[in-house]
Amino acid sequence: MRFIIRVVINAFAIWVVTLIPALQVAIVAFPPGETLQLVLTLLAVGAIFALVNTIIGTVIKVVAFPLYILTLGLIGLVINGFLLWLTAWITSGFGWGLTVGDFWWGVLAAIIISIINAVFGAILRPQKRKRRD
Repeated sequence: MRFIIRVVINAFAIWVVTLIPALQVAIVAFPPGETLQLVLTLLAVGAIFALVNTIIGTVIKVVAFPLYILTLGLIGLVINGFLLWLTAWITSGFGWGLTVGDFWWGVLAAIIISIINAVFGAILRPQKRKRRD
């Protein structure tokens, strides 16, 4: 259930980022490109982005731990931009998906996606039940 919520939040965040034309981030929908195909493409890109963050992002963050300390965490912004760019590269191989015009605009887009994920993740996080004793 958490993964599905995470995918939907990622898809929404990516959609919001594509609405800002200056960021040079766009979605190429499945053919024929109607609204349903756009939503399905956003969900697929959101799932791929969640998988990339979970698998590859964790490995990179563990390896780059000394850089986190050295840069006081600012390297995380570059790593998130790289993971967004990697998602765009993976989905472009299918002929649909995410396109990122420039790496540094991708870093800014990743910052916006992270903020949206944090806000909606805090709101939609499943609450743990408190036991009555």
